[in-house]
Amino acid sequence: MSRIGKKPLQIPAGVDVKVAGNVVTVKGPLGQLTWPLAQGLSVAVQDNTVNVTRQSEERNVRAMHGLTRAELGNMVAGVTKGYERTLEINGVGYKAQLQGKTMSFNVGYINPIEFPLPAGIDAKIDKQTVITLRGIDKRLIGQVAAKLRAIKPPDVYKQKGIKYAGEALRKKEGKTGK
Repeated sequence: MSRIGKKPLQIPAGVDVKVAGNVVTVKGPLGQLTWPLAQGLSVAVQDNTVNVTRQSEERNVRAMHGLTRAELGNMVAGVTKGYERTLEINGVGYKAQLQGKTMSFNVGYINPIEFPLPAGIDAKIDKQTVITLRGIDKRLIGQVAAKLRAIKPPDVYKQKGIKYAGEALRKKEGKTGK
């Protein structure tokens, strides 16, 4: 039995969890999220707790049991507090700008790189080098942050590029001549 899957999920005040068929909807002060249930899983809501149960012991059902409970927990946390991810841009002349829902990056390429923000993500840029992403969907925040980092991944030799805040990069020594 999945340790995470069998833990009941507490619903805080102001959050509404509804199950309609095989779709779970979580609604809170910051917004609304939905999660489709896999075959063989069921969700029961009672007395401000959510319980995820499975009907069979098949491998894919067991795998989805803990994942579904974790995702529901992330959804409840997202609609109450929200999620935030911070990225840093390092490099001489490297900068980012925000125009409406489109971000523009000058990170050493000939032309600036345009990145449209998806719906549900808010971005703020401080000092042209610190990007803060906010939203209620943890998966979407992580995916957008990974795509932004992939525009110019940090270089271990020159320490330039876009990295997560708090990410430790080990500087590598370059080739030495004879």
